Amino acid sequence: MDKPPPPRPAIILHAGAWAIPDDEKEAHRLGCAHAAEAGWAVLTAGGKAIEAVRAAIRSMEDNRRLNAGAGSVLTRAGHVETDAGLMNGTTLDCGGVAAIGNRANPIEAANAVLASRYVLLVGEGAMEFLDNAGVASVDEASLIEQRERDRLQEALQRPTDEGHDFMDAAVTGPGDTVGAVAIDSIGRIAAGASTGGVCGKPPGRMGDTAVPGAGYYADDLLAGAACTGWGEPLLRMGMARRAVDFAREHNAMDATWLATQEFESRYRGRGGVILIARDGSIGFSYNTPSMATAFMDSELQQPHIGGIAANAPPPRSPDT
Repeated sequence: MDKPPPPRPAIILHAGAWAIPDDEKEAHRLGCAHAAEAGWAVLTAGGKAIEAVRAAIRSMEDNRRLNAGAGSVLTRAGHVETDAGLMNGTTLDCGGVAAIGNRANPIEAANAVLASRYVLLVGEGAMEFLDNAGVASVDEASLIEQRERDRLQEALQRPTDEGHDFMDAAVTGPGDTVGAVAIDSIGRIAAGASTGGVCGKPPGRMGDTAVPGAGYYADDLLAGAACTGWGEPLLRMGMARRAVDFAREHNAMDATWLATQEFESRYRGRGGVILIARDGSIGFSYNTPSMATAFMDSELQQPHIGGIAANAPPPRSPDT
């Protein structure tokens, strides 16, 4: 009996779903391209999928135009509180951090938790753990952009009565959460995500990004996925794990499309998901005006960038 062909290495990433302002589209294109190249360089050098995911996400966290690490949105109190998560699809180990400040690369904080006996650490306890683990801290001021101070002031001026709270900003403003999924040459899959959350959120609010199964999930036997969008419905659905489960019986693109359709129809959610199946095939889907994406594999030596055009329709299943 012939052996199946080895998986082809691949990486896909996103820089958030919702609305990308016209004056930020080029920055998103460049940011996605640079991040894809950073992750792909790890894979072509024979590196592990999880290292490629970390490299791609670090690149996006360092991009001050995106909502992760430097340039993150601010809480109602005017502080940076970031969330991040990372999963190894071979061992099923995962690590997440939530509501942490003064870390330029939250994905490295998530990696420190992954390497420990814990799965998810939050707030002051997480930051104490990170200090003891040697994850470098920075002055919070170095992470804050004037752009985000201005956005916060606009958000605070909106009505805050019942039905008009910070979630209105979540469904109208830019959604520059970042995430990545990779598979390496021997079939190891990894997934991760990082975000500053929602502009004007109450301190301590946590969305899907730090939670395995919701914001990210990876299993070498099936697929890896990372999500972006409205965090509360993503949490309720367990969107990333659902997309991976769909990959059990469907191709990569169909798996993401089915997950997005369920997300909208059952949970009234808005957002998107990226996925790599165990054969190295790539899928992505979203139900928002845009979702910045980029991917590379052995047949695509330059980053393919998509989902940034104004009012771009979400990809649809080939079977519909």
